[in-house]
Amino acid sequence: MAAAEGKSLAHGELHLVKRIGWLRAAVLGANDGIVSTASLIVGVASAKSDSTQILLAGIAGIVAGSMSMAAGEYVSVSSQSDTEKADIEREKRELQENPQAELQELTQIYIDRGLTAETARAVALELTAHDALEAHTRDELGISEMTAANPLQAAITSALTFAAGAALPLLTAIFSPAQYVVWSVSAASLISLAALGAIGARAGGAKLMTGAIRVTFWGLIAMALTAAIGALFGTTL
Repeated sequence: MAAAEGKSLAHGELHLVKRIGWLRAAVLGANDGIVSTASLIVGVASAKSDSTQILLAGIAGIVAGSMSMAAGEYVSVSSQSDTEKADIEREKRELQENPQAELQELTQIYIDRGLTAETARAVALELTAHDALEAHTRDELGISEMTAANPLQAAITSALTFAAGAALPLLTAIFSPAQYVVWSVSAASLISLAALGAIGARAGGAKLMTGAIRVTFWGLIAMALTAAIGALFGTTL
């Protein structure tokens, strides 16, 4: 449906904020999948490990990382959802106990947004008559259907995109000659991170170059550090 895509029937507009819930989880999952798995493989390979050890480390990283991302997203977004529900319940009680004060509060919100006192009062009265809780939830608490927390969606999206992102450095390691694993995995991962940053920026309506640079920079730092640690321990052990 057009409405499900965030489009306005009146103007045919595509509202990018509709994507914010799954987009954040998807970009975070894919980014973490590439960075953490590539860093793990680069660190293990730098320690002069054989192909079997590198493969096992990569597979373990994908499984553990996917489950960790799913659990972490579910818990964190559930906490956000719980907070939203608690605020809505409190607002519901306040509407029942002191509706006039809540009406005045809503009126003041519209005045602060630029309406005259008379118009703000009229708008507040009409919205309260239609659905007082919805009006306060949206305009006082800032919670809407488009931005409300969805723990299950975030968990599934993050786990799947983590696995997808992690698969790339692992496959690169599998098909690369042992002596070139560090460089091939690093190069492939940085290119993928740049593409991911650009895609995420495009989906969110931001500048492509900005998204690509910020994602690639932190990926480079992570891989450089793990490579250094792997080389150090591989030399001293």
